Amino acid sequence: MAVVHHTTLVPSKLELLTAWLPRHDWYVGEATGPSLAKVGGFRLDDPAGEVGIEFMTVRDDAARPVTAYLVPMTYRGSPLAGGDTALIGTAQHGVLGRRWIYDGTSDPVLLEQLAELIQGRVTAQAQSQSNTPDATVHATPVRTAAGQRLTISFARRLSPAADGDVLPGAGEVTGLWTATDGTLVRSLFATARPLID
Repeated sequence: MAVVHHTTLVPSKLELLTAWLPRHDWYVGEATGPSLAKVGGFRLDDPAGEVGIEFMTVRDDAARPVTAYLVPMTYRGSPLAGGDTALIGTAQHGVLGRRWIYDGTSDPVLLEQLAELIQGRVTAQAQSQSNTPDATVHATPVRTAAGQRLTISFARRLSPAADGDVLPGAGEVTGLWTATDGTLVRSLFATARPLID
């Protein structure tokens, strides 16, 4: 199980995301940039113990209307080969040293472990506690043939998920985030379908 270090990260994740989010066409905030709050998420374990995997939800309180985003991220001790376009930034970790932080939608380690979560073979972990399962993350498996891979799509802007509204033939992951009034909102984070070669 991955260990969550309660230490400093310079610059912070929110500082990095404040600069990174506006570069994307799914960002709908103000031109002056977002005002971000961390409002939820979870982690997955890398079986090799090399890559940190986090699904962070952030809320942009400067946007009108206020908008929440899902940002899957990976943390590496060295650059990801071919990952230059997915780099969110680098930061100095108080325990682990320099970390390369990537948009996890382009990181094969995150994609593999998310597929394992969807298929019920691994358990989501609490975002800020070591060795603690997160029971609020719900995964619905997808039927596949033996050895068949999945194609995964991510939600970027989050909206409330309809109960029982699973796409036919798809698996999905939903999770919780906190709205401005303090209520918990369940949203679709990712969907998966069998990959047709």
